[in-house]
Parts: sequence; structure tokens; C-alpha cells
Amino acid sequence: MDPAQHAAAVLEETAVLRAAVGGADLSAPVPSCPGWTLTDLLRHVGSVQRWFSVLLRRRVPERPTSRQVDLQLPDTSEGLPGWLADGSAGAAEVFAATDPDAPMWAWGLDQHARFWIRRMLFETLVHRVDAELALGLTPAIDPARAADGIDEFLTNLPFAESFAPGTAELRGHGEVIRFCCPEQGAGADWRVQLRPDGFGLLPVDDRAPGATTEVRARAADLLLFLYGRLPAADTALQVSGDRAVLAVWTAHSAF
Repeated sequence: MDPAQHAAAVLEETAVLRAAVGGADLSAPVPSCPGWTLTDLLRHVGSVQRWFSVLLRRRVPERPTSRQVDLQLPDTSEGLPGWLADGSAGAAEVFAATDPDAPMWAWGLDQHARFWIRRMLFETLVHRVDAELALGLTPAIDPARAADGIDEFLTNLPFAESFAPGTAELRGHGEVIRFCCPEQGAGADWRVQLRPDGFGLLPVDDRAPGATTEVRARAADLLLFLYGRLPAADTALQVSGDRAVLAVWTAHSAF
């Protein structure tokens, strides 16, 4: 997916989220986000979209020292779906005015504006799924979009320690976890190596070491597994190799 597709998908995912919660009891709990209600989820998604839009508008050159943003939250939870729509419309305006290749600070690998558009997409998508699961709906995720989300997650997770401290424990002695989605073709194949000093993606080529552990699944299921929405024991996942290595991953990769 390219930045224009990411930008369009943010609006699509937001619209699906709004449709899912339309008429729902927003005090309902969200089991995949312990302690949250649908109200909390909508506030979070809308706040993140507004914050990322501010970062894009300012083209911040370094990590901000403050997150003060006028969120313009509605007075009641009933106003949250409309507030969410307004925020995504504002994000669309920012996307249209932004060169995705413009250099700027980002917490992940890609130090360009496009990082934030892509990140906003998957922040919205995963929480859209959370809302649908909470309401007893069956989420649908476009396979190509899911594969892009897997790549975004695995590329940036090594840089997430400041807000995902458990990743500091993703260490090993060269073990390799292979994640792959055969139905998406050869490009949907990622290998993460655990090292004494950290972890990260390996190039997928003939020189890459063999996998210690392998997880195969449809792209949507693998994405949900990586985000902790699907357990490793789920039958949608085909796991082979050393499961203890995978247990280390699942214990410390919470985003």
C-alpha cells in the first residue's frame, strides 16, 4: 500500500467503526481492551487521529515535549460518533495538504510524514476490530491491508520501547521467528531475529538463517495475533518449531 491508499483507508476504517457503534450502548465493555468501554475506545481513536494530524500539520522535527491538543470532546458519549467523523474529516484535509515524503520526526523507522498516515490507519483498524468484537460482530479485514499492517507492526516494534516497555525483554541468542501468509504471495514473509542486544527484522533471502519457530496464517488472523487479539493456540494459526520462543514473543511484544 502507498500513502494515498493509507490515507483513504483511514477514512474507510473510521466510517466502518462509526457504523458499528451506531445505536450501540457505549457503556458496553471492550474485552480485547481490558478496562475500556466503547466510550473509552472512541475517545482514544479520535484523540489519536487529532494528535497525529497536529504532528503532520506542524511537520515536527523532533520528539514533542508536550501533547497538549484541543480535542474538542463532546459533552456526552452520544456525541462521540459525530466527533470521530469530524476528526477523520480534519485528518483528510491534513493528508491532502501533506507531502508524504516530507522529512519529520517519527518514533518508528520511517522518518517521514507517511509514517503517521500509515500508523493512523492501523491504530484505527485494530480498534475498529475491537469495537466489532465487543458488539458480537465478525470483523472483516482486507487481506492486502492486513499484510501491510503486519509489515508496519514488525518494522516499527523494535523502536516502541518508550511506550511498550516489555519489548526490552525480546532478547535471545539468534533465534528466528518466521511469520508468513502464504495466500498473499512471497512478499508476505517476515523473519524476526532475537539477539542478546535486541531484536529486528531480517532480510528475506537465501542468506537468511532458518526459522526456529514459524507461524503461518491468513493475513487478517496473523495481524490480530500480533496485536494480541488472537491467542497463539487459536486454530487459525499454524505454529511449528520451538513454541517456547513464540511464548517469549507473545509475553513481551504487547504494543
